[in-house]
Amino acid sequence: MSGHNKFKTLLFLLIFISWDLIKFLLFTEKGDWDDWWNEKPGPKPEERVFGDSVVVTFVNHATFLIQTNGINILTDPIWSELASPVAFVGMERHRPPGIRFDDLPPIDIVLISHNHYDHLDIPTLKRLKEKFNPVFIVPLGNKELMLDDGLSNTIELDWWQEYFFKNKYKLTLVPARHFSMRGLTDRNISLWGAYIINTEIGPIYFAGDTGFGIHFKQIYDKFGQIRLAFLPIGPIEPRWFFGDVHLSANEAVEAHKILKAKTSIAIHWGTFSQGADDMLDAPREIKKLREKELKDPGEFIVPIHGRKIVIK
Repeated sequence: MSGHNKFKTLLFLLIFISWDLIKFLLFTEKGDWDDWWNEKPGPKPEERVFGDSVVVTFVNHATFLIQTNGINILTDPIWSELASPVAFVGMERHRPPGIRFDDLPPIDIVLISHNHYDHLDIPTLKRLKEKFNPVFIVPLGNKELMLDDGLSNTIELDWWQEYFFKNKYKLTLVPARHFSMRGLTDRNISLWGAYIINTEIGPIYFAGDTGFGIHFKQIYDKFGQIRLAFLPIGPIEPRWFFGDVHLSANEAVEAHKILKAKTSIAIHWGTFSQGADDMLDAPREIKKLREKELKDPGEFIVPIHGRKIVIK
């Protein structure tokens, strides 16, 4: 890294993040990642999906297109080149989005799990508002941030609070083990969480970003068997930094079991280099574990960017 880039990075750190994160970023050796994984975007999704199926398309990181009941939902959308509060430095993406933004079908609902820059990306949200004007759903304390950027069609929820889209389709914010922060002085001022989406084939659980904890049992106790779970699988190294707030591959498989999920999909991998893990460590580990730990390895899917998965 050039001296100029080091200075810019240090300036970014001093302005926007905590000392723990500065220590992590300055003294943790990054994993082995390709500079750019050059892959073509997937085909344009169909405009709507009806009937008793759910069609899921992996865009990148924690961004998924979920299509069911004639409703199109995006989770934690990010199409930006950087996950960052500034335009000149931050987490760079290492692969293109699996779907072109211009190929998106009409988006009705955007679910945002928490305010980290790789999950709440204002430039992408503004593009979505301009093109589709969807309902944005955020955890408690994040609505003011959205309003400051002109995203007025925002619903704010507390844990276990429900929202009925068009007075019919129920979504519930549920607990997660994580944290929130966008600057030096706002750690945990706003809430974070996960979502349950009620569908014709059963509850869908989108975890966003979470560590391991009792919340999985609480969610199962309230909603019963989960039909489809989106579970993050990394990064996890160094453990002293990520252990409480991210799932390892092993913990993701354990969460899958606790939720009694019929199908789980691995998320939060392969786009942004965030820890000491190598680019493909987490999906490789999931593939090994599912062979050993699950009766049917197909229960836990490692998705292909830009390709749809049909759940019935």
